[in-house]
Amino acid sequence: MAAAALGALLVASGASADTLQEALIQTYNTNPTITGQRAQLRSLDESVAVARALGRPQVSATAGINQDLTRTGGGNGRNINAGVDVSYPLFNGGSVRNSIRAADERVLAGRANLRATEGDIFTEAVGAYMDVIRDSSIVALNRNQVRVLETNLQASRDRFEVGDLTRTDVAQSEARLALATSNLDLAEGRLTGSEENYRRVIGDLPDNLAPPPPLPTLPGTPEQAVEIALANNADLVAIAAQIRAAGLDVSVARADRLPTVNAIGSGRATNYLGTADEQFGPNARDTQTQTGVGVQARIPIYQGGLVGARVRQAQAFQSQLLEQGVALERLIVSQTRAAFANYQAAQEAIESNQTAVAANTLALEGVRAEQTVGTRNVLDVLNAEQELLNSQVQLVTARRDAYVAGFALLNAMGMAEVEDLNLDGGVLYDPAANYDRVARKASDWDDDGQPQPVATRTVVVGPPDQPQINP
Repeated sequence: MAAAALGALLVASGASADTLQEALIQTYNTNPTITGQRAQLRSLDESVAVARALGRPQVSATAGINQDLTRTGGGNGRNINAGVDVSYPLFNGGSVRNSIRAADERVLAGRANLRATEGDIFTEAVGAYMDVIRDSSIVALNRNQVRVLETNLQASRDRFEVGDLTRTDVAQSEARLALATSNLDLAEGRLTGSEENYRRVIGDLPDNLAPPPPLPTLPGTPEQAVEIALANNADLVAIAAQIRAAGLDVSVARADRLPTVNAIGSGRATNYLGTADEQFGPNARDTQTQTGVGVQARIPIYQGGLVGARVRQAQAFQSQLLEQGVALERLIVSQTRAAFANYQAAQEAIESNQTAVAANTLALEGVRAEQTVGTRNVLDVLNAEQELLNSQVQLVTARRDAYVAGFALLNAMGMAEVEDLNLDGGVLYDPAANYDRVARKASDWDDDGQPQPVATRTVVVGPPDQPQINP
Protein backbone atom coordinates (compact mmCIF):
# COMPACT_ATOMS: atom_id res chain seq x y z
CA MET A 1 0.00 0.00 0.00
CA ALA A 2 2.78 2.46 0.95
CA ALA A 3 4.77 1.61 -2.18
CA ALA A 4 1.73 2.08 -4.41
CA ALA A 5 1.12 5.46 -2.82
CA LEU A 6 4.73 6.46 -3.49
CA GLY A 7 4.35 5.47 -7.13
CA ALA A 8 1.24 7.59 -7.47
CA LEU A 9 2.93 10.54 -5.81
CA LEU A 10 5.93 10.28 -8.11
CA VAL A 11 3.64 10.40 -11.13
CA ALA A 12 1.82 13.42 -9.72
CA SER A 13 5.05 15.37 -9.12
CA GLY A 14 5.65 16.38 -12.74
CA ALA A 15 6.61 20.02 -13.33
CA SER A 16 8.71 22.13 -15.65
CA ALA A 17 11.75 21.45 -13.48
CA ASP A 18 13.57 18.13 -13.32
CA THR A 19 11.51 15.86 -11.08
CA LEU A 20 12.47 12.98 -8.86
CA GLN A 21 10.55 10.60 -11.08
CA GLU A 22 12.52 11.73 -14.13
CA ALA A 23 15.77 11.27 -12.23
CA LEU A 24 14.80 7.74 -11.17
CA ILE A 25 13.76 6.82 -14.72
CA GLN A 26 17.12 7.96 -16.05
CA THR A 27 18.89 6.09 -13.27
CA TYR A 28 16.95 2.91 -14.05
CA ASN A 29 17.79 3.08 -17.74
CA THR A 30 21.42 4.23 -17.71
CA ASN A 31 23.09 3.62 -14.34
CA PRO A 32 26.08 1.29 -14.92
CA THR A 33 25.64 -0.57 -11.64
CA ILE A 34 22.10 -1.57 -12.63
CA THR A 35 22.99 -2.42 -16.24
CA GLY A 36 26.00 -4.40 -15.02
CA GLN A 37 23.81 -6.39 -12.63
CA ARG A 38 21.49 -7.18 -15.55
CA ALA A 39 24.48 -8.54 -17.49
CA GLN A 40 25.46 -10.68 -14.52
CA LEU A 41 21.93 -12.07 -14.39
CA ARG A 42 22.14 -12.95 -18.08
CA SER A 43 25.31 -14.93 -17.35
CA LEU A 44 23.37 -16.86 -14.69
CA ASP A 45 20.66 -17.57 -17.28
CA GLU A 46 23.33 -19.21 -19.42
CA SER A 47 24.32 -21.49 -16.54
CA VAL A 48 20.96 -23.23 -16.97
CA ALA A 49 21.76 -23.92 -20.63
CA VAL A 50 25.21 -25.19 -19.57
CA ALA A 51 23.64 -27.59 -17.08
CA ARG A 52 21.08 -28.84 -19.62
CA ALA A 53 23.86 -29.51 -22.15
CA LEU A 54 25.27 -32.23 -19.88
CA GLY A 55 22.11 -34.29 -20.42
CA ARG A 56 22.07 -34.03 -24.20
CA PRO A 57 23.74 -36.28 -26.80
CA GLN A 58 27.39 -35.60 -27.55
CA VAL A 59 28.43 -36.02 -31.19
CA SER A 60 31.99 -35.78 -32.47
CA ALA A 61 33.65 -36.57 -35.79
CA THR A 62 37.21 -37.52 -36.68
CA ALA A 63 39.05 -37.48 -40.00
CA GLY A 64 42.61 -38.22 -41.03
CA ILE A 65 45.00 -39.19 -43.82
CA ASN A 66 47.85 -41.66 -43.33
CA GLN A 67 50.86 -42.76 -45.41
CA ASP A 68 53.09 -45.69 -44.40
CA LEU A 69 56.78 -44.89 -44.75
CA THR A 70 58.04 -48.44 -44.21
CA ARG A 71 56.18 -51.73 -44.25
CA THR A 72 57.46 -55.31 -43.82
CA GLY A 73 56.32 -57.81 -46.44
CA GLY A 74 54.97 -55.54 -49.13
CA GLY A 75 54.25 -52.09 -50.53
CA ASN A 76 53.58 -48.95 -48.56
CA GLY A 77 49.94 -48.32 -47.68
CA ARG A 78 47.96 -45.12 -47.41
CA ASN A 79 44.37 -44.29 -46.45
CA ILE A 80 41.84 -41.63 -45.69
CA ASN A 81 39.52 -42.31 -42.75
CA ALA A 82 36.54 -40.62 -41.17
CA GLY A 83 34.37 -41.49 -38.18
CA VAL A 84 31.45 -40.36 -36.08
CA ASP A 85 30.93 -41.06 -32.35
CA VAL A 86 27.66 -40.52 -30.52
CA SER A 87 27.14 -40.75 -26.78
CA TYR A 88 23.86 -40.28 -24.90
CA PRO A 89 23.69 -40.29 -21.08
CA LEU A 90 21.07 -42.73 -19.77
CA PHE A 91 21.83 -42.49 -16.04
CA ASN A 92 24.13 -40.14 -14.13
CA GLY A 93 22.95 -40.45 -10.55
CA GLY A 94 20.75 -37.33 -10.76
CA SER A 95 23.76 -35.10 -11.41
CA VAL A 96 22.29 -33.34 -14.45
CA ARG A 97 18.84 -32.93 -12.93
CA ASN A 98 20.22 -31.42 -9.73
CA SER A 99 22.64 -29.20 -11.66
CA ILE A 100 19.72 -27.75 -13.63
CA ARG A 101 17.71 -27.19 -10.48
CA ALA A 102 20.71 -25.51 -8.79
CA ALA A 103 21.21 -23.27 -11.82
CA ASP A 104 17.53 -22.30 -11.73
CA GLU A 105 17.83 -21.41 -8.04
CA ARG A 106 20.83 -19.23 -8.79
CA VAL A 107 18.84 -17.49 -11.50
CA LEU A 108 16.16 -16.73 -8.89
CA ALA A 109 18.89 -15.43 -6.58
CA GLY A 110 20.23 -13.28 -9.43
CA ARG A 111 16.81 -11.78 -10.06
CA ALA A 112 16.47 -10.96 -6.38
CA ASN A 113 19.95 -9.43 -6.40
CA LEU A 114 18.92 -7.29 -9.36
CA ARG A 115 15.88 -6.08 -7.43
CA ALA A 116 18.07 -5.32 -4.43
CA THR A 117 20.58 -3.46 -6.59
CA GLU A 118 17.83 -1.37 -8.16
CA GLY A 119 16.49 -0.48 -4.72
CA ASP A 120 19.94 0.45 -3.42
CA ILE A 121 20.72 2.60 -6.47
CA PHE A 122 17.30 4.27 -6.27
CA THR A 123 18.04 5.09 -2.63
CA GLU A 124 21.43 6.48 -3.65
CA ALA A 125 19.76 8.51 -6.41
CA VAL A 126 17.21 9.94 -3.97
CA GLY A 127 20.07 10.87 -1.64
CA ALA A 128 21.94 12.59 -4.48
CA TYR A 129 18.75 14.42 -5.56
CA MET A 130 18.06 15.64 -2.03
CA ASP A 131 21.70 16.60 -1.48
CA VAL A 132 21.52 18.97 -4.45
CA ILE A 133 18.26 20.50 -3.20
CA ARG A 134 19.71 20.90 0.31
CA ASP A 135 22.99 22.41 -0.84
CA SER A 136 21.25 24.69 -3.36
CA SER A 137 19.07 26.01 -0.54
CA ILE A 138 22.07 26.48 1.74
CA VAL A 139 23.90 28.40 -0.98
CA ALA A 140 20.85 30.61 -1.49
CA LEU A 141 20.61 31.26 2.27
CA ASN A 142 24.30 32.14 2.48
CA ARG A 143 24.09 34.43 -0.54
CA ASN A 144 21.20 36.24 1.08
CA GLN A 145 23.22 36.47 4.28
CA VAL A 146 26.12 38.04 2.39
CA ARG A 147 23.77 40.60 0.82
CA VAL A 148 22.28 41.46 4.21
CA LEU A 149 25.71 41.84 5.80
CA GLU A 150 26.93 43.98 2.90
CA THR A 151 23.98 46.29 3.55
CA ASN A 152 24.70 46.25 7.30
CA LEU A 153 28.35 47.08 6.70
CA GLN A 154 27.49 49.99 4.45
CA ALA A 155 25.02 51.27 7.02
CA SER A 156 27.62 50.88 9.77
CA ARG A 157 30.17 52.84 7.76
CA ASP A 158 27.65 55.59 7.08
CA ARG A 159 26.78 55.85 10.77
CA PHE A 160 30.48 55.80 11.67
CA GLU A 161 31.05 58.76 9.37
CA VAL A 162 28.47 60.80 11.28
CA GLY A 163 29.76 59.60 14.65
CA ASP A 164 26.79 57.42 15.50
CA LEU A 165 28.91 54.20 15.68
CA THR A 166 32.47 53.39 16.65
CA ARG A 167 35.26 51.85 14.62
CA THR A 168 34.68 48.66 16.62
CA ASP A 169 31.14 48.38 15.28
CA VAL A 170 32.41 48.71 11.71
CA ALA A 171 35.13 46.09 12.33
CA GLN A 172 32.56 43.67 13.70
CA SER A 173 30.43 44.12 10.57
CA GLU A 174 33.47 43.63 8.34
CA ALA A 175 34.50 40.45 10.18
CA ARG A 176 31.02 38.98 10.03
CA LEU A 177 30.78 39.74 6.28
CA ALA A 178 34.14 38.08 5.67
CA LEU A 179 32.99 35.01 7.60
CA ALA A 180 29.72 34.90 5.65
CA THR A 181 31.63 35.15 2.36
CA SER A 182 33.84 32.25 3.43
CA ASN A 183 30.78 30.19 4.38
CA LEU A 184 29.25 30.96 0.98
CA ASP A 185 32.38 29.75 -0.79
CA LEU A 186 32.32 26.52 1.22
CA ALA A 187 28.62 26.03 0.52
CA GLU A 188 29.18 26.52 -3.21
CA GLY A 189 31.97 23.94 -3.08
CA ARG A 190 29.69 21.43 -1.35
CA LEU A 191 27.00 22.11 -3.95
CA THR A 192 29.45 21.38 -6.76
CA GLY A 193 30.39 18.11 -5.08
CA SER A 194 26.73 17.16 -4.72
CA GLU A 195 26.04 18.02 -8.36
CA GLU A 196 28.94 15.83 -9.49
CA ASN A 197 27.71 12.98 -7.31
CA TYR A 198 24.26 13.47 -8.88
CA ARG A 199 25.83 13.15 -12.32
CA ARG A 200 27.72 10.01 -11.25
CA VAL A 201 24.57 8.26 -10.06
CA ILE A 202 21.94 9.62 -12.43
CA GLY A 203 24.01 10.44 -15.49
CA ASP A 204 23.50 14.20 -16.03
CA LEU A 205 24.09 17.39 -14.10
CA PRO A 206 20.97 18.59 -12.25
CA ASP A 207 18.98 21.52 -13.57
CA ASN A 208 16.40 23.31 -11.43
CA LEU A 209 15.27 20.32 -9.38
CA ALA A 210 11.64 20.30 -8.29
CA PRO A 211 10.76 19.49 -4.66
CA PRO A 212 10.18 15.76 -4.18
CA PRO A 213 6.69 14.38 -3.62
CA PRO A 214 5.71 13.53 -0.05
CA LEU A 215 6.58 10.06 1.15
CA PRO A 216 3.72 7.63 1.77
CA THR A 217 2.58 6.75 5.25
CA LEU A 218 5.28 4.61 6.84
CA PRO A 219 4.86 1.99 9.59
CA GLY A 220 4.10 3.37 13.03
CA THR A 221 6.59 1.21 14.93
CA PRO A 222 10.00 -0.31 14.17
CA GLU A 223 8.55 -3.77 14.81
CA GLN A 224 6.04 -3.32 12.00
CA ALA A 225 8.81 -2.13 9.68
CA VAL A 226 11.00 -5.13 10.55
CA GLU A 227 8.14 -7.54 9.93
CA ILE A 228 7.60 -6.09 6.44
CA ALA A 229 11.33 -6.13 5.72
CA LEU A 230 11.75 -9.78 6.69
CA ALA A 231 8.91 -10.71 4.33
CA ASN A 232 9.88 -8.55 1.34
CA ASN A 233 13.58 -7.67 1.37
CA ALA A 234 15.18 -8.85 -1.88
CA ASP A 235 18.55 -9.61 -0.27
CA LEU A 236 16.88 -12.20 1.97
CA VAL A 237 15.13 -13.71 -1.05
CA ALA A 238 18.48 -13.98 -2.82
CA ILE A 239 20.34 -15.67 0.04
CA ALA A 240 17.50 -18.17 0.51
CA ALA A 241 17.76 -19.16 -3.17
CA GLN A 242 21.54 -19.45 -2.90
CA ILE A 243 21.18 -21.76 0.11
CA ARG A 244 18.80 -24.00 -1.84
CA ALA A 245 21.23 -24.08 -4.76
CA ALA A 246 24.07 -25.04 -2.43
CA GLY A 247 22.00 -27.93 -1.08
CA LEU A 248 21.49 -29.18 -4.63
CA ASP A 249 25.24 -28.88 -5.22
CA VAL A 250 25.74 -31.41 -2.42
CA SER A 251 23.50 -33.84 -4.30
CA VAL A 252 25.48 -33.22 -7.49
CA ALA A 253 28.71 -34.04 -5.68
CA ARG A 254 27.22 -37.23 -4.19
CA ALA A 255 26.20 -38.41 -7.67
CA ASP A 256 29.87 -39.13 -8.41
CA ARG A 257 29.58 -42.17 -6.11
CA LEU A 258 26.97 -43.77 -8.38
CA PRO A 259 27.35 -45.59 -11.72
CA THR A 260 26.89 -43.75 -14.98
CA VAL A 261 25.35 -45.39 -18.04
CA ASN A 262 25.71 -44.09 -21.60
CA ALA A 263 24.35 -45.33 -24.91
CA ILE A 264 27.07 -45.14 -27.53
CA GLY A 265 27.22 -45.44 -31.28
CA SER A 266 30.03 -45.14 -33.77
CA GLY A 267 30.66 -45.28 -37.49
CA ARG A 268 33.95 -45.51 -39.42
CA ALA A 269 34.85 -45.37 -43.11
CA THR A 270 38.36 -45.92 -44.51
CA ASN A 271 39.50 -45.60 -48.11
CA TYR A 272 42.91 -47.13 -48.88
CA LEU A 273 43.42 -45.07 -52.03
CA GLY A 274 44.14 -48.10 -54.25
CA THR A 275 46.58 -49.79 -51.85
CA ALA A 276 44.20 -52.37 -50.32
CA ASP A 277 45.62 -55.21 -52.43
CA GLU A 278 49.15 -54.40 -51.31
CA GLN A 279 48.14 -54.33 -47.64
CA PHE A 280 45.52 -57.09 -47.37
CA GLY A 281 45.98 -59.29 -50.41
CA PRO A 282 44.07 -59.81 -53.66
CA ASN A 283 40.41 -58.92 -53.92
CA ALA A 284 40.53 -56.70 -50.82
CA ARG A 285 37.95 -53.92 -50.91
CA ASP A 286 39.46 -50.49 -51.24
CA THR A 287 36.79 -48.88 -49.02
CA GLN A 288 35.79 -50.44 -45.74
CA THR A 289 33.11 -49.32 -43.26
CA GLN A 290 32.28 -50.21 -39.67
CA THR A 291 29.31 -49.29 -37.47
CA GLY A 292 28.38 -50.26 -33.94
CA VAL A 293 26.07 -49.44 -31.04
CA GLY A 294 26.18 -50.38 -27.39
CA VAL A 295 25.68 -49.46 -23.78
CA GLN A 296 28.58 -48.51 -21.58
CA ALA A 297 28.53 -48.36 -17.81
CA ARG A 298 31.09 -46.83 -15.50
CA ILE A 299 31.02 -48.11 -11.94
CA PRO A 300 33.21 -46.17 -9.51
CA ILE A 301 34.78 -48.36 -6.83
CA TYR A 302 37.46 -46.19 -5.27
CA GLN A 303 38.45 -42.66 -6.26
CA GLY A 304 41.06 -41.84 -3.64
CA GLY A 305 38.63 -39.97 -1.38
CA LEU A 306 37.91 -37.39 -4.07
CA VAL A 307 34.12 -37.69 -3.92
CA GLY A 308 33.97 -37.49 -0.13
CA ALA A 309 36.12 -34.36 -0.20
CA ARG A 310 33.90 -32.73 -2.81
CA VAL A 311 30.74 -33.56 -0.85
CA ARG A 312 32.20 -32.14 2.36
CA GLN A 313 33.37 -29.09 0.45
CA ALA A 314 29.86 -28.50 -0.92
CA GLN A 315 28.38 -29.00 2.55
CA ALA A 316 30.83 -26.49 4.02
CA PHE A 317 29.86 -23.95 1.37
CA GLN A 318 26.19 -24.55 2.17
CA SER A 319 26.99 -24.02 5.85
CA GLN A 320 28.77 -20.78 4.99
CA LEU A 321 25.68 -19.54 3.14
CA LEU A 322 23.47 -20.48 6.08
CA GLU A 323 25.63 -18.37 8.37
CA GLN A 324 25.60 -15.54 5.83
CA GLY A 325 21.82 -15.77 5.81
CA VAL A 326 21.72 -15.21 9.56
CA ALA A 327 24.20 -12.32 9.27
CA LEU A 328 22.13 -10.77 6.47
CA GLU A 329 18.96 -11.12 8.50
CA ARG A 330 20.66 -9.31 11.37
CA LEU A 331 21.82 -6.61 8.97
CA ILE A 332 18.34 -6.10 7.51
CA VAL A 333 16.82 -5.81 10.97
CA SER A 334 19.52 -3.35 11.99
CA GLN A 335 19.19 -1.26 8.85
CA THR A 336 15.40 -1.17 9.12
CA ARG A 337 15.42 -0.11 12.74
CA ALA A 338 18.15 2.47 12.08
CA ALA A 339 16.29 3.92 9.09
CA PHE A 340 13.10 4.09 11.17
CA ALA A 341 14.95 5.83 14.01
CA ASN A 342 16.67 8.25 11.62
CA TYR A 343 13.35 9.08 9.99
CA GLN A 344 11.66 9.69 13.33
CA ALA A 345 14.57 11.79 14.59
CA ALA A 346 14.62 13.87 11.42
CA GLN A 347 10.87 14.46 11.63
CA GLU A 348 11.27 15.71 15.20
CA ALA A 349 14.24 17.83 14.11
CA ILE A 350 12.06 19.42 11.43
CA GLU A 351 9.47 20.44 14.02
CA SER A 352 12.13 21.82 16.36
CA ASN A 353 13.93 23.72 13.63
CA GLN A 354 10.68 25.18 12.30
CA THR A 355 10.05 26.53 15.78
CA ALA A 356 13.62 27.82 15.94
CA VAL A 357 13.33 29.58 12.56
CA ALA A 358 10.09 31.27 13.60
CA ALA A 359 11.55 32.32 16.93
CA ASN A 360 14.83 33.57 15.45
CA THR A 361 12.93 35.52 12.78
CA LEU A 362 10.91 37.25 15.47
CA ALA A 363 14.01 37.78 17.59
CA LEU A 364 15.90 39.37 14.69
CA GLU A 365 13.04 41.77 14.05
CA GLY A 366 13.02 42.69 17.74
CA VAL A 367 16.78 43.18 17.97
CA ARG A 368 16.76 45.41 14.91
CA ALA A 369 13.93 47.49 16.39
CA GLU A 370 15.73 47.73 19.72
CA GLN A 371 18.94 48.81 17.95
CA THR A 372 17.12 51.78 16.45
CA VAL A 373 16.26 53.04 19.93
CA GLY A 374 19.75 52.36 21.28
CA THR A 375 19.08 49.39 23.57
CA ARG A 376 20.93 46.94 21.27
CA ASN A 377 24.25 47.25 19.49
CA VAL A 378 25.54 46.10 16.11
CA LEU A 379 26.95 42.86 17.52
CA ASP A 380 23.52 41.89 18.85
CA VAL A 381 22.03 42.30 15.39
CA LEU A 382 24.86 40.35 13.77
CA ASN A 383 24.41 37.50 16.24
CA ALA A 384 20.65 37.41 15.69
CA GLU A 385 21.15 37.25 11.93
CA GLN A 386 23.66 34.39 12.30
CA GLU A 387 21.35 32.44 14.62
CA LEU A 388 18.52 32.75 12.10
CA LEU A 389 20.79 31.54 9.30
CA ASN A 390 21.96 28.59 11.39
CA SER A 391 18.40 27.51 12.18
CA GLN A 392 17.39 27.85 8.51
CA VAL A 393 20.32 25.66 7.42
CA GLN A 394 19.45 23.09 10.07
CA LEU A 395 15.84 23.05 8.91
CA VAL A 396 16.87 22.45 5.29
CA THR A 397 19.24 19.69 6.40
CA ALA A 398 16.60 18.03 8.59
CA ARG A 399 14.12 17.96 5.69
CA ARG A 400 16.72 16.31 3.48
CA ASP A 401 17.61 13.77 6.19
CA ALA A 402 13.97 12.90 6.81
CA TYR A 403 13.23 12.23 3.14
CA VAL A 404 16.37 10.15 2.58
CA ALA A 405 15.81 8.15 5.77
CA GLY A 406 12.17 7.54 4.82
CA PHE A 407 13.15 6.28 1.37
CA ALA A 408 15.89 4.14 2.92
CA LEU A 409 13.24 2.62 5.17
CA LEU A 410 11.10 1.83 2.14
CA ASN A 411 14.12 0.18 0.52
CA ALA A 412 14.88 -1.89 3.61
CA MET A 413 11.27 -3.08 3.58
CA GLY A 414 11.60 -4.09 -0.09
CA MET A 415 9.17 -1.39 -1.21
CA ALA A 416 11.44 0.89 -3.26
CA GLU A 417 11.76 -1.28 -6.35
CA VAL A 418 10.88 -0.36 -9.89
CA GLU A 419 7.40 -1.90 -9.71
CA ASP A 420 6.64 0.14 -6.59
CA LEU A 421 7.73 3.47 -8.07
CA ASN A 422 5.54 3.34 -11.20
CA LEU A 423 8.37 4.45 -13.49
CA ASP A 424 6.76 4.87 -16.89
CA GLY A 425 9.80 6.09 -18.85
CA GLY A 426 9.69 3.22 -21.36
CA VAL A 427 9.68 -0.55 -21.39
CA LEU A 428 10.84 -2.03 -18.10
CA TYR A 429 13.61 -4.61 -18.12
CA ASP A 430 12.14 -8.12 -17.98
CA PRO A 431 14.69 -10.59 -16.54
CA ALA A 432 12.53 -13.57 -17.54
CA ALA A 433 12.70 -12.66 -21.25
CA ASN A 434 16.40 -13.48 -21.57
CA TYR A 435 15.95 -16.67 -19.52
CA ASP A 436 13.21 -17.87 -21.85
CA ARG A 437 15.39 -17.00 -24.82
CA VAL A 438 18.52 -18.92 -23.78
CA ALA A 439 17.72 -21.54 -21.15
CA ARG A 440 16.83 -24.30 -23.65
CA LYS A 441 19.09 -23.35 -26.53
CA ALA A 442 21.03 -26.31 -27.93
CA SER A 443 23.10 -24.77 -30.73
CA ASP A 444 26.88 -24.57 -30.37
CA TRP A 445 27.01 -21.70 -32.88
CA ASP A 446 24.51 -19.30 -31.34
CA ASP A 447 26.00 -16.22 -29.64
CA ASP A 448 24.96 -12.62 -29.02
CA GLY A 449 27.74 -10.77 -30.79
CA GLN A 450 30.16 -8.23 -29.40
CA PRO A 451 28.89 -6.64 -26.16
CA GLN A 452 28.43 -2.88 -26.08
CA PRO A 453 27.90 -0.68 -23.01
CA VAL A 454 24.31 0.21 -22.19
CA ALA A 455 25.02 2.77 -19.47
CA THR A 456 25.71 6.33 -20.56
CA ARG A 457 29.04 8.00 -19.94
CA THR A 458 29.65 11.38 -18.31
CA VAL A 459 32.65 12.18 -20.53
CA VAL A 460 33.04 11.94 -24.30
CA VAL A 461 36.13 10.32 -25.84
CA GLY A 462 36.51 10.79 -29.58
CA PRO A 463 33.76 12.26 -31.77
CA PRO A 464 30.74 13.43 -29.71
CA ASP A 465 28.41 11.08 -31.56
CA GLN A 466 30.74 8.09 -31.26
CA PRO A 467 32.18 7.77 -27.74
CA GLN A 468 34.87 5.12 -27.55
CA ILE A 469 35.81 2.80 -24.72
CA ASN A 470 39.07 0.93 -25.08
CA PRO A 471 38.76 -2.74 -24.09
